Amino acid sequence: MELLTQTHVAFFVIVAAGIALGRLKIKGISLDLSAVIFVALFFGHLGVRMPEILQKVGLILFMFSVGIQAGPGFFESFRKSGKILIALAFVVIASGALMTLLMAWIYDIDYKMAVGLFTGALTSTSGLAAAVESTHSPATSIGFGIAYPFGIIGVILFARLSPKIFKIDVPAEERRFEAEIQSDNPPLVSRNFVVENPNIFGKTLQEIDLRGLTRTTISRIVKQGEIVRAEATTRLEQGDRVRAVGTQDNLKRLTYLIGRETSEEIPLRGKNTVRRFLVTNKEVINKSLRTLALLQNYNATVTTIRRSGIDISPRATSKLRFGDKLIVTLPEENAGRIGELLGDSRKKMNELDFLPIALGILLGILLGEISIPLFSGIDLKLGLTGGVLISALVLSKIGKTGSIVWNVSGSANMFLRKLGLIMFLAVIGTHAGEHLAETIQTSGLKYFISGVAITLVPMILSVVLGYYILKMNFLSLIGSLTGSMTSTPALSAVEPITDTNAPQIAYATVYPFALVLLIIVSQLLGGL
Repeated sequence: MELLTQTHVAFFVIVAAGIALGRLKIKGISLDLSAVIFVALFFGHLGVRMPEILQKVGLILFMFSVGIQAGPGFFESFRKSGKILIALAFVVIASGALMTLLMAWIYDIDYKMAVGLFTGALTSTSGLAAAVESTHSPATSIGFGIAYPFGIIGVILFARLSPKIFKIDVPAEERRFEAEIQSDNPPLVSRNFVVENPNIFGKTLQEIDLRGLTRTTISRIVKQGEIVRAEATTRLEQGDRVRAVGTQDNLKRLTYLIGRETSEEIPLRGKNTVRRFLVTNKEVINKSLRTLALLQNYNATVTTIRRSGIDISPRATSKLRFGDKLIVTLPEENAGRIGELLGDSRKKMNELDFLPIALGILLGILLGEISIPLFSGIDLKLGLTGGVLISALVLSKIGKTGSIVWNVSGSANMFLRKLGLIMFLAVIGTHAGEHLAETIQTSGLKYFISGVAITLVPMILSVVLGYYILKMNFLSLIGSLTGSMTSTPALSAVEPITDTNAPQIAYATVYPFALVLLIIVSQLLGGL
């Protein structure tokens, strides 16, 4: 017991015990890293304390990693295809906040406790981080600890059982989703064509500008039985065979410009090859394919850009991002040169450069100190949480400034996030543990009931609104719901329901927006 009086020993005991507890699964359900706060609450009850500097550093690292992860998806989620899902996420979080205010009024719950119940019921550790900074009260952490267990279990059970509860025809929803996804994201295919249009005889590929006119890419050409490279200066003549890559509709338009489609095969022979390259060279990030001039300089044609698991048809104006995978048709002898140009280094993807992290955090801290006057002498201040979050969101969207790449690889970002979360939970848990027993004995039941209501009501409301009123695909609806609750375990529980990736796509669309909105709402509730 004497060892626990030493802060560094107590910290690692709490972390180790919390991680071990979080790995235990009951019926497939686990607490994961959030279990650290429950161990910390127990040790706090025993009188163990952690220095507050650990809480601040942990909070900063956690918020920065959240912003870097959410940034690109957060801004892209406002595009047309995600507006309904985003609106539904707003309904879930807003109704959760209203239920929090209602339960606080019914049971006369202090708002510092109520915001903890809100973040626990919606399983948001990032919301808890923002709320703790706003309230500066251990009651917030206690409320989180009371509401979180049912928040985890309730969301998982609701997501898993909802098709039976609402009598949903899952196969019909799968067919509906497949039709929608084919319409919105048509697959890229390859077809062969015969040059028959006299208007393009003798003209170069650069002069015809097939990519600009039809959004297709010429990968290779057969002239008088000989395969030649598709270079910018290559001229098309009558009878040439052309192989092109694009969507079905775009390739159909190509027939009007070039000529009829042919079943004749155009094999890949000679020194030509197809390679995949990873974009890791910071010098090419944010540069367009037109600027790189791969066709002119390397006789190479980018046929597909794979970004975040989605195949994108390349255009001259397409800008490269860190981590893009390019599928390129090129001469074998130029593969090494293009690999050097693009980077193509998995090692760089896993490196952690602390300079951008430190600069981004400093910028966020300064941003959080700025006071914006509103009305009647009231000033708006983002604070540490808001400043670091906004800084990370914007910088991750920018991607690169000069020689500094703001993006962090997935594995490195996850390390920062877990480290920050562990430090933060260990400190706030020990501070809240001092008052835990007293709070549960006097008001535990009403806090638990409030947490259950805050968890269930938004989910039921979202299904009624999304499925019965907005006529959303139910599989996308459930994915959006789990993303709105930022519950990865619930998403895992949904996966066995369907063979499609509809829930995962909706989850990924909603999650960044919900993550940020939960932080904002938690700060607002914590400031009441």
